[in-house]
Amino acid sequence: MRQDELSPAPGSRRGRKRVGRGDGSGHGTYSGRGCKGQKCRSGYKTRPGFEGGQLPLIKRLPQKRGFVNIFRTEYSIININRLNIFASGSEVTPEKLVAAGVIKSLRHPIKILAQGDINHPLLVKANKFSVAAKAKIEAAGGKVEEVGCGTKTS
Repeated sequence: MRQDELSPAPGSRRGRKRVGRGDGSGHGTYSGRGCKGQKCRSGYKTRPGFEGGQLPLIKRLPQKRGFVNIFRTEYSIININRLNIFASGSEVTPEKLVAAGVIKSLRHPIKILAQGDINHPLLVKANKFSVAAKAKIEAAGGKVEEVGCGTKTS
């Protein structure tokens, strides 16, 4: 037996439906489209979510509408009161924050916020600082250094 002699098993393949070939074809008169109406016409198409004029589900459920920005930047948030675990005068880097267990990983850029107080001077390195956090760290005698984002998240 050669490859060109192979054929599918009988009954395993179905021929395509030939419509619009007259009454004797078995799909006569309406060609399988039924009687009158929008769906029987050529060029029939509706937009996604169209429910035939009924108020669509998307409009009936207002809480489901909206917009999610897929390009937003998610930050690992740290309040400055969490930085009190570091010794006075020490340098706080993203790597040291992970080692101390303040954040889980360096997957997201780090942003320092101003909740709480800082008791001693620190050199804090992070990707972003709120204005109030920067002011509180500098008021305690510390320094702030913004590090560029090494990670890009979606």
